[in-house]
Amino acid sequence: MLGHVVPVKTYVLIFSALLALTALTTSMAYVDLGEWNTVVALVIASCKATLVVLFFMHLRWSPRLMRVVVLSSLLWLAILISLTTTDFFSRDWTPVPESWKSSLLRLPNLPPSAAQTVMPRPI
Repeated sequence: MLGHVVPVKTYVLIFSALLALTALTTSMAYVDLGEWNTVVALVIASCKATLVVLFFMHLRWSPRLMRVVVLSSLLWLAILISLTTTDFFSRDWTPVPESWKSSLLRLPNLPPSAAQTVMPRPI
């Protein structure tokens, strides 16, 4: 069975687009977007993954059954992520310390006379 022959020009264009998206990812790491940093990084990564799957893995020219397999795997991934986030957000009962100081182990407050009997003197 012969596969689809892709011109070299297409590979060069996709490769340059991947390099440009990588440079965009790196440059966006230095820009403070607040809560949107992760969203922007994931959108750029999704674009890069789509280019790799469509052109380098030849999904663009594959039969419909392969597309169904890829889409069903993405659906399964979405189901697993939604179940994981549901579990994560349902854990409000887990105690969270208010600060680092509250999570540290501390010695009990002893009167000065008791502290001398508890702590041995160096020789």
